[in-house]
Amino acid sequence: MTNLAAEEWRLVREESWSGPMNMALDEIAAETAAAGGPRTVRVYRWEPSTLSLGYHQDPATIDWAYCDREGVTVTRRQTGGGAIYHDNRGDISYSVTAPAAAVPGDLMETYRLFCEPLLDALDGMGVEAGYAQDEKPAVHQPACYLRKRHPAHDVVADDGRKLSGNAQYRQRDAVIQHGSLTHTSRPERHLAVFATEDVTPAEFEARVTSVHEQSGCGRERAVSELTDALAAWCDAVEGDWTADELSRARERAEKKYGADEWVRDRTDPTSLN
Repeated sequence: MTNLAAEEWRLVREESWSGPMNMALDEIAAETAAAGGPRTVRVYRWEPSTLSLGYHQDPATIDWAYCDREGVTVTRRQTGGGAIYHDNRGDISYSVTAPAAAVPGDLMETYRLFCEPLLDALDGMGVEAGYAQDEKPAVHQPACYLRKRHPAHDVVADDGRKLSGNAQYRQRDAVIQHGSLTHTSRPERHLAVFATEDVTPAEFEARVTSVHEQSGCGRERAVSELTDALAAWCDAVEGDWTADELSRARERAEKKYGADEWVRDRTDPTSLN
């Protein structure tokens, strides 16, 4: 239990949203926390499967025709790094939002704090995991899971293969951390969203593993373990989005995270209003 448990935290159980809506909800949750409302921990999935581009991602690295043909939504994150393919079934995502003043000022300390429930959850899934112990070089720069490994926020199984990537950003006066956990892997599909074909599925599997491969844990149990770990970490009370938050998130998803100006050009059309 952390000292954050002294504050009001809201747990939002796993929901399915589009890529733009998931990004918008994280941003709205941060605004709620910054305004004195509850902090939020949430678990979510992507409907349909989504490719989230890193903030600085070059759109030329993406196979847009493949994504369109296969029904893969494309959005852009506020956080950096490479693109991540979030499979509707294979990916389990989470986020933590809190006021900036309530967490350590040091970025690495905040990563360690916010990753505590993730590591607890993996232990509950029967997966031996921890932070990457070395900075393995990149094998495919456009793909987040194949970039240079960072000990601060990359979580790996005991065989050294990556299980989870995590990233942070500050929105107004709040800190948001979101992470992607691989439950089951689809290397061919993960690689097909990119315009280049420099990496084979076998090379991908040599760098990336999954919860199911490591322990046989089913998806429902994995989601339950992550949800329970997040709730226990901050003593969160189960809750939901307010009607106002959902309304604002839908507008943000439409006007920002689903807009070509943001996704392809990294220009926030809402900041021009």
